[in-house]
Amino acid sequence: MNRRTLIIAEAGVNHNGSLEMAKKLVDTAKQCGADIVKFQTAKLDSLVSKSAQMADYQKKNTGTEESQKNMLSKLLLSYEDFIEIARYCCEVGILFLSTPFDIDSIHFLNDMQNIWKIPSGEITNYPYLVEIAKTGKKVILSTGMAEMQEIESAINVLRDNGTKDITILHCTTEYPAPIEDVNLNAMKTIEKQFGYEVGYSDHTKGIEISLAAVALGATVIEKHFTLDRNLPGPDHKASIEPAELKAMIDGIRKIELALGSPKKKISEAELKNRDVARKSIVAKRKIKVGELFTEDNITTKRPGTGITPMKWCEIIGTKANRDFEEDELIEI
Repeated sequence: MNRRTLIIAEAGVNHNGSLEMAKKLVDTAKQCGADIVKFQTAKLDSLVSKSAQMADYQKKNTGTEESQKNMLSKLLLSYEDFIEIARYCCEVGILFLSTPFDIDSIHFLNDMQNIWKIPSGEITNYPYLVEIAKTGKKVILSTGMAEMQEIESAINVLRDNGTKDITILHCTTEYPAPIEDVNLNAMKTIEKQFGYEVGYSDHTKGIEISLAAVALGATVIEKHFTLDRNLPGPDHKASIEPAELKAMIDGIRKIELALGSPKKKISEAELKNRDVARKSIVAKRKIKVGELFTEDNITTKRPGTGITPMKWCEIIGTKANRDFEEDELIEI
């Protein structure tokens, strides 16, 4: 049996700073079949400096050119909000997860979740990695914008400071990520080089790349979703809507079933069709007892309940032991 893919529905900041909308995102993730609904937790003053500019995609998606700090001030929820969201996730029956973006938020979230999702932007943040590792919990590490050496360095910091269980997510950090930049085969390269389970954090439009990643062996899929792509905010336009999220999850579950076992065997479903679809050696015309079987008097036709045509050379040149009518299965 293939292992079940862990599906993280990334709400991120698509709640637009609203606790009510955050709960609707929780409901949607649960209804669509996600395993985890993930948010982002940060203290604004610890996350970004006053001079930090918005990324190009943020400017494009929001239609503004304000500072990152001003933008994020409208999007971040309070610690008290996250306590309520975690409680609500428990009530609804879906796992709560939030990515911390500063050390204070690591400490805050530590008692609320059993795994960590490290975002691509923190992969070179040594103090942050150490603080995560010291908890000893499982880590899911995104690797967008990172060279292989940077991934290796981050893994070493995590391992050296207490992390034992790591899953590495291939990722292209652009919103939306251009299909030609996805380079999905790199996921297998990461798996081979580091020996850890791998997954994919998908920032592309649509759901096809997530499905392809599962077929290639991803054990975790993370995908941004929104209630409505037309909502204001930096990430909505690169997110999928509820119907797409459900289609993605349903598709992944079908792919898991289809991947099956590496053993080639006849399935129960096809076994009943074998005799119908295959052929047997039959009389091409009437054959008299004692007559030699030749290419002129025998042929192959369905059904496959008689002598297999793979014994053709054994049958040619032997004598008929009785009379055969046209289309009758040959016996020897």
